[in-house]
Amino acid sequence: MTVHEEELLRRIRELEIKNGYLNQQLKEHRYGLTWIDVPEAFEKASENKIPVLEEVKEKSFTDGSEKPTHILIEGDNYHALTCLQYTHKGKIDVIYIDPPYNTGSDGFTYKDKRILTEYPDGTPVPKDHPLRHSYWLSFMQKRLELAKNLLSEDGVIFISIDDNEQANLKLLCDMVFGEKNFVATYFWKRTSTPPALSYKVRKKLEFVLCYQRRDVQQRTFAQGYVDGGDVPLLNSDNPLGTLMFPKGSVRFGIEDGIYSFNKRHKIHLLDDVIVRNGTNVNDFRASGHFKWGQTNLLEEINNGTYFLIKSKQFSPRFQKATKSTKVPSNIIDDEVGVGTNEDAKKELELVDLDGDFDYAKPTSLVSFLAKMPFWDNPNITILDFFAGSGTTLHATLKLNEEDGGRRQCIMVQQNEGEKHICEEVTYERNRRVMQGYTNAKGEQVAGLGGSLKYYKTAFTGTGNPNRDPIMLPSDEDRISLAQNAGVLVSLAENTLYETEKDAFFQIFTDNHGKFSAIYLQENLSHFETFKQKVEKLNGQVAVYIFSWGSTPDAESSFRHLPNVNVKAYPNAILDAYKRALQQIESQK
Repeated sequence: MTVHEEELLRRIRELEIKNGYLNQQLKEHRYGLTWIDVPEAFEKASENKIPVLEEVKEKSFTDGSEKPTHILIEGDNYHALTCLQYTHKGKIDVIYIDPPYNTGSDGFTYKDKRILTEYPDGTPVPKDHPLRHSYWLSFMQKRLELAKNLLSEDGVIFISIDDNEQANLKLLCDMVFGEKNFVATYFWKRTSTPPALSYKVRKKLEFVLCYQRRDVQQRTFAQGYVDGGDVPLLNSDNPLGTLMFPKGSVRFGIEDGIYSFNKRHKIHLLDDVIVRNGTNVNDFRASGHFKWGQTNLLEEINNGTYFLIKSKQFSPRFQKATKSTKVPSNIIDDEVGVGTNEDAKKELELVDLDGDFDYAKPTSLVSFLAKMPFWDNPNITILDFFAGSGTTLHATLKLNEEDGGRRQCIMVQQNEGEKHICEEVTYERNRRVMQGYTNAKGEQVAGLGGSLKYYKTAFTGTGNPNRDPIMLPSDEDRISLAQNAGVLVSLAENTLYETEKDAFFQIFTDNHGKFSAIYLQENLSHFETFKQKVEKLNGQVAVYIFSWGSTPDAESSFRHLPNVNVKAYPNAILDAYKRALQQIESQK
């Protein structure tokens, strides 16, 4: 070996040692957010047990229509989100949450497991508490990890927050969702009348952080409320002309001379613009005072320009950009039709609910956010696991009423001790909105219709404090889970209406030809009766059969039925819980 080769080898070895050190440093000292992770305690009834859901039938109702059935879950959102790991993993399109802001006076309470004997109900977190931010981050991290799993491939989460935790939340979400999946920080005008006595600054804005499940380059975070540029498409100073717009170059379809959003939300044109069908299905023609000629128009379209046409809500704009960069302004205010906290308070008063909700969000804010990433899809699933006064469901109902959509909303809210928020506010507000009510002015308001299922978190298993039944379930735990998890199956299959139940089997339907049939016991003494009932079901049937493994022994009993899909039960539930909890632990 030459001297040169020896020197080269020495330098390579030095680099390998140095890189090894750097890699170790990166593992031990990652860039990002660090805090003291404080273990969270839960009620004794839930400690070391397996969470399930049970229906509160006296609070559930249906109007028998084709409208979606919405879901309200009463209980700690950590347990509810755990249940949803099985029922809705990858099925949620939009999550909106308005978590506690941790202001030091907003009532945020954390159950520190280490001092549970001194504070069995948890301790309110004042502004000068040494663990104030650690408590909040420990609280939020677990819930955001669970929420991430629920998002669909194109799913988006929006989180309202203020200055107290905005910086920490941004770093936490970078860790949970990935920095590359950060979409924007939106600025919402929360009030028109900020406190006049503030000695530093009169705050009018709050933040809404937005993250997507994955980096979708072609996503358009816009719904017509787009500031597309400063050059109008129409110009009344120019002579009247006619332009042909190829398919896909404008935001709205055509219906009887009127632009319409998905052929439902009608947008009447102004400024003497006439829109009519083109010579074929791939184009249409519009007559008006256009600034551009046809040649220039087509050139702009080839370069990625798209068009929004003038109406009472929308100005005529063009955007010189590719589809991957069509984004709206990050200012959310009355210019885009979004109200303030004052509007939210009026909405509660109108349904005759004047509770302690000075900081409720207006339905217009949630509507705006829910439509932004899915402006062309009115059939999405929306989740809010800090439901509060129930604004998200109210907004969903209004959106469906406006455009005929079939958005389904899932809400989670604790009753919070003597306040009974879930029952008396979240539930009651939306029951009135759906079924009709007399408002605060004494006027009768017709209901928006729809159905609601009311569930509570519940728990099963032995509760042995010396082991974790979710990670190491005993045979008794599996049997107990199988007998108490029928509602979870009904949610997973979206067959929410129970038609039959006894000690051995349970059957659900969606009332539209879809069924879930569950055999609950290891004992097969009633299996033949169960099989006969399944054979009589007219529609697609998901059959769940108790099994110790991943394949039920009785699967062959249904091979002659092409409309039946057989699945093992309940191991899939335990596996979903286990994966989610391991994911949370790995991030600590």
